[in-house]
Amino acid sequence: MKRANNSDIEVLRQKIDEIDDQFVRLLTERAEIVTKIAQIKRDANLAFHNPDRERAIIERVTSSCKGLFPKDALKVIFREIISASLSLEEPLKVAYLGPEGTFTHLAAIRHFGSSAKYIPAERIKAIFESVEAKKADYGLVPIENSNEGVVSYTLDVFVDCDLKIAAEVLLEVSHNLLSKDGDIKKIKRVYSHPQAAAQCREWFERHMPHIHVLDVVSTAKAAEIASKDAETAAIASELAARLYDLKFIEKRIEDNKNNFTRFLVIARDYPKKTGNDKTSIMFSLKDKPGALFNVLVPFKKADINLSKIESRPSKRRAWEYIFFADMIGHIEDKKLRDAIEEVKDSCLYLKHLGSYPIGDKGER
Repeated sequence: MKRANNSDIEVLRQKIDEIDDQFVRLLTERAEIVTKIAQIKRDANLAFHNPDRERAIIERVTSSCKGLFPKDALKVIFREIISASLSLEEPLKVAYLGPEGTFTHLAAIRHFGSSAKYIPAERIKAIFESVEAKKADYGLVPIENSNEGVVSYTLDVFVDCDLKIAAEVLLEVSHNLLSKDGDIKKIKRVYSHPQAAAQCREWFERHMPHIHVLDVVSTAKAAEIASKDAETAAIASELAARLYDLKFIEKRIEDNKNNFTRFLVIARDYPKKTGNDKTSIMFSLKDKPGALFNVLVPFKKADINLSKIESRPSKRRAWEYIFFADMIGHIEDKKLRDAIEEVKDSCLYLKHLGSYPIGDKGER
């Protein structure tokens, strides 16, 4: 085995230090340019956040990366650079389902970066209200989990809301058992959100069959409770562990390791066409034979892929249902727009909820 040459290592480390110094100089130069652009925007009364430009930057830098550096890591780095740059102009205000440390909070940070201003809300409806009242620029709400299914209440709020879907975030969900000192022998009770507990049922049957998991409003609330009592554990995220200074009893205790939650970014408008988009609509049908079939036919004829369709009681009339559908394409695509127009004739009403870029399944 060849022995390490300390002088060679030092030379290489010196080169790394020089490169790091260049990073800092270039980031400082970039920040100065950002502040000049911010002033031009203020003078022209232009919107300070341009998600299309942000997306173009990340796509350009990742496509130009041909070397060893991981592209997923590059996306994270540039998302943070863009987030910090925006904070020099005006921090983005993002409402999410709180408290701090929830998976919704984690998804928001992954999408908007850590320099945004995050506003926790106790209810999903309050997130919509915050964006409608312009107290937040964006909101982030859970819509479905790959194992547990749709978040029905989020769909219900869209019925009476005019906000649009501006993006989707696909977050791999990993549950951890946390406590103050990480000692499983001390644990007498466990707290968690019921959905998270359901996703870890098999692990508890095998390892802690006599411990009952108590329900709380969020995994973050569970972490907060566990931080105050050494005999209490929580099922929560790594972010919650950092925020509430908890230690890991066990990592990744979810029964299904392929566990994703889909979140929607809500805003007052939706972005332009990117070429890799999804469109969401909601509609209510006339009560007659073949009504749903008649709605689906125009999409079939136009060769449009309906990636999801979900029904919910309208809560306005007995046995009346509202349907929510996702399809591949943007409302600016002629064939999709024409199909939706044709579908309107078979509906009591139809609402376009937004067209937005398809989420990245590589999100971690």
